[in-house]
Amino acid sequence: MDSGKLKVLVGSKNPTKINATKGAFKKVFSDSVIDVYGISVASGVSDQPMSCNETKLGAKNRLKNLKPSVADFYIGIEGGCEYINKELFAFAWVVVEDSFGKKGKGKTSMFQIPQKIQKLIESGVELGEADDVVFERKNSKKKNGAIGILTNNIIDRTKYYEEAVVLSLIPFLNKSLFS
Repeated sequence: MDSGKLKVLVGSKNPTKINATKGAFKKVFSDSVIDVYGISVASGVSDQPMSCNETKLGAKNRLKNLKPSVADFYIGIEGGCEYINKELFAFAWVVVEDSFGKKGKGKTSMFQIPQKIQKLIESGVELGEADDVVFERKNSKKKNGAIGILTNNIIDRTKYYEEAVVLSLIPFLNKSLFS
């Protein structure tokens, strides 16, 4: 799409979020050299956001907290959960902004959380930690995450987030439609 060099900042040091952003930007801006850096910033929401609105706010806050740094694009990614008819579902929001203030948003698909993990989350445990307990693993949220574990790696967390990052870049792919 564009040529040149793009500096992209992700509001997290999580390698899954960084790699998802790299993959998406390489697809969308295939003629550019993409440099993606993760910076640890506060989400300003609970460790385990429990609604669509809280999750989206976490992504927005991550992006906003990156702004003192200079980049071509800023990305906030926040994973969260939400109840639908007493069943818990997981998803993530992605918010992107370029250096000119143009914004885009995208969201992953949702998937149902098993009861065993839901009960741990309801007791105050974050989803990634609940996965580690139930599946006897370590740092699953920095690897294939709940989505990878529950789909037997048919869908891994990086690809899952990468699609949402691409969706958040729609306004940059269709500039004339998003003025």
